[in-house]
Amino acid sequence: MNPYSDLLLSVCLGIGLSAACGFRVFIPLLVLSGASLIGSVHLVPELAWMGTPAAFWTFATAAVFEVAAYYIPWVDHLMDTIAGPAAAVAGALVMASSLTDMGPLLKWTLAVIAGGGSAALVQGSTMLARGLSTTLTGGMGNPAVSTGEAVGAVVLSLLAIVLPVMAALAAVGLILFMIRRACRVRKAGKTGKPA
Repeated sequence: MNPYSDLLLSVCLGIGLSAACGFRVFIPLLVLSGASLIGSVHLVPELAWMGTPAAFWTFATAAVFEVAAYYIPWVDHLMDTIAGPAAAVAGALVMASSLTDMGPLLKWTLAVIAGGGSAALVQGSTMLARGLSTTLTGGMGNPAVSTGEAVGAVVLSLLAIVLPVMAALAAVGLILFMIRRACRVRKAGKTGKPA
């Protein structure tokens, strides 16, 4: 295989998994760990610990608790305050773990900017969606938002493993949609018109 196509696939895998970290922090880590255990993904040596059975079961336990916590009223908002920084860190880690054959400076720069950035943007949009749901439904709609986020994390994580280019395109499209939507809401707020 061409080294440039390997690099492209690695970057796409990282972007897809990083964006999924914005929905749920531990689901993409769990999927990446499982894919590494079965040999579908090769991790960089310094992050090879993510592909161990101990890491897999730790991520699985954390994912169950994380998903469950988002169904508890008001705890979901507390989780958002914790998940914001955690998503950016997890996004950077999954991005860096997929960037084999790259120097450390470029790898970690790309991991922080593309991985951490995409996770933070998606996480920010989920916080806004939950806030809007709480405002409009008094929190009654939050379980539906939580379910959508968990499903999004699973689908985007699996897509990143199976079809990394499609996952990266989906992640970029999602991020662009959220930025456009936020700009519309901000503009509507200034003019007093509905978004």
